[in-house]
Amino acid sequence: MEEIELIFEETGAHMKKSLQHLDKELLKIRAGRANPAMLEGVRIEYYGSLAPLSQVSNISTPDARTLAVQPWEKGLIGEIEKAIMNANLGLNPQNNGDMVMINIPPLTEERRRDLVKRARAEAEEAKIGIRTARKDANDMLKTIDGVSEDLIKDAEERVQSLTNKYSSKVEEVLAVKEKEIMTV
Repeated sequence: MEEIELIFEETGAHMKKSLQHLDKELLKIRAGRANPAMLEGVRIEYYGSLAPLSQVSNISTPDARTLAVQPWEKGLIGEIEKAIMNANLGLNPQNNGDMVMINIPPLTEERRRDLVKRARAEAEEAKIGIRTARKDANDMLKTIDGVSEDLIKDAEERVQSLTNKYSSKVEEVLAVKEKEIMTV
C-alpha cells in the first residue's frame, strides 16, 4: 500500500512539472505586451562562455510596449544587441549608448494566430508529459507484487483522475493565454 502511495506522489510531481514547464514556455510567447520573460532564452558571449542575458544585465519594462536592457558593463551593449537579433524573436533592439531599448510592435492578426498555434503546441506537449506520467505510473502499479487486483484498479483510477485534473488545468492555462494573445 505504501508503494502505491509513493507511485501516486511521484506521478503527481511529474504532472506538476509538465504544467510548470507549460507556464514557463507560455511566458516566452508574447501577447503584444512587453515582458522580461520574452528574453529568457537569449544567451550572450561573456568572458568566453554563454550566459543568460538576465545574468549580465537588468531587464525592465518602462512601459507596456518597451523593454529596457541595462548591462552591468557598457562594453556588452553591442553583444546584447547582436544576441537579441540572433535569437530570432522578431524584435528590433536599439542602442542608445547606455542601454538597449526594444520596442514591442503591435501584433498583426496573422501573427496572433501563429502565436495561438504555438501556444496550443506547447499545451499539447504538456498533455503528452502528463499522459506519459500516467502510463509510467500504471506500468509501475502492475509490477507490484502481493497486492490485490482491486487495489491496483483503484490506484489506476486515482492516477486517471489525477491525469484528468492536470489535463483540465492545461486547458485552463491555454484558454487564458489564447484570450491574452487574441485581445487587441
